[in-house]
Amino acid sequence: MNVTIARMIGRRSALFGAALTPLLAGCDMGPSYQPDGPLPPPGFRAATPGTPVIWPDQAWWLGFDSPDLSGLIETARQHNLSIAAAMARVRQADAQLRIAGAPLLPTLSGSGGANWQHSGQNTSGSAARARSGATEAHSYNAGVSAAYELDFWGKNAAARDAALASARFSRFDQETVALTVVTNVASTWFTALSLSDRLGIADRNLADAEAVLGVIKGRFAAGTANELDVTQQETLVASQRAAIPNLRNQMEQQRIGLGILTGQAPEAITVRPGMLTSLALPPVAPGLPSEVLTRRPDVASAEATLMARNFDIKVARAAFFPNIQLTGSAGFQAAALNQLMSPGGLLMSLAAGLTAPIFDGGTLRGQLELAKGRYDEQLANYQTAVLQAFTDVDNALTAWRFTTEQEALQQSAVGQARRAAKIARAQMQAGTVDITTVLTTEATLLTNEDTLAQVRLARFQALLGLYKALGGGWQRPAEAHAALTPATLGGAVALPVGGNIR
Repeated sequence: MNVTIARMIGRRSALFGAALTPLLAGCDMGPSYQPDGPLPPPGFRAATPGTPVIWPDQAWWLGFDSPDLSGLIETARQHNLSIAAAMARVRQADAQLRIAGAPLLPTLSGSGGANWQHSGQNTSGSAARARSGATEAHSYNAGVSAAYELDFWGKNAAARDAALASARFSRFDQETVALTVVTNVASTWFTALSLSDRLGIADRNLADAEAVLGVIKGRFAAGTANELDVTQQETLVASQRAAIPNLRNQMEQQRIGLGILTGQAPEAITVRPGMLTSLALPPVAPGLPSEVLTRRPDVASAEATLMARNFDIKVARAAFFPNIQLTGSAGFQAAALNQLMSPGGLLMSLAAGLTAPIFDGGTLRGQLELAKGRYDEQLANYQTAVLQAFTDVDNALTAWRFTTEQEALQQSAVGQARRAAKIARAQMQAGTVDITTVLTTEATLLTNEDTLAQVRLARFQALLGLYKALGGGWQRPAEAHAALTPATLGGAVALPVGGNIR
């Protein structure tokens, strides 16, 4: 056992010696954070060449020209509980940064005391105490002590920088949560409006079917229609009436969902029918893929975490080297309180201590490998976030282009179906076509109108997806290239695009 320990101590000493060479050159705990992320493509695959770049505005929802939507989003931004939780995490990260930065400063503490001591027989009166040999002693002291750890290897600074990067992450994460909440509010709102439109279509078609049923019953009473004609139309009316409760149920579910997103009771939310068809569709078009990376808060948060893991590696490396602790104290001590601050009562001390790991059973090596593994994991997560950003934009652009085309074609189909249904009803009243033709044209019209409402919703959802994929108007502040220092906490810290360290 003694031989094994001696060998391990020898290896640790060799490690110290090998590490001293770079330390003497500047006490750096390893390579700095270097860019090592996926290269952005030259352009988006689904982008239309020659389209002018229109980045989203930070208040992009105003472009839909819906006061109701704007009010819901503003309410959600103030009262949504997910946003409130993200803001609380920001405060926690700031507190952790303050804690991590404390070791870079000396600690001061003050002390004071009074002591009274009596010995001998307890008798009354000073003369009696003198005869009995009793003694009394008083002492008073006051002082201040200080301690400071020399951050010679940069361990405390690296821990502070890791906490600073985590604080940056919490701010980017809050922006990501806010963007998700806002787009969810808009998506839920549009879905509720689409269901309201579909409900209106179903009501109109039901009214038309009931009117046709009245005509058929009149013809049946006159003997120009048979009972089968009446039954077929009654079946159509019954099926259209049965579809309405499901639409109302879905619309109510969306309204309840809006209550959760906005942090208020569902009873306070109203859905006006027919609004989706009247909303504006604000234009938006992305620029270069590389620009998207500076506009996505989720990419920025993944990169901030990557930087924090980089500093964790430096902390783990610095743990292999000795800690140097300076302590000092100064104060006064006297037997009488009125002599406490006299020069004769001055006491001072100064000490320096050094502690170094010799044998720890592999704990420090394990901690370093753990930090490296966490960095590699986060590097993969960051690269995934970058690729996901490019994918999201291309998917949204593709969906926007094809849903726009589909809506135009479906609008034409509705026009044709409406014209056919009108002709069929007129010919039925004239007695030139049977009820089967009318039923077919009515069913076709209902299907096409309902499909148009769903395609229109898909187009709105595609536009929302594009806004979200482009970061919703968020971008790193102008000072994003500032140095990584606590002074930049309120602004933005330089976050290179990806990185690797060994």
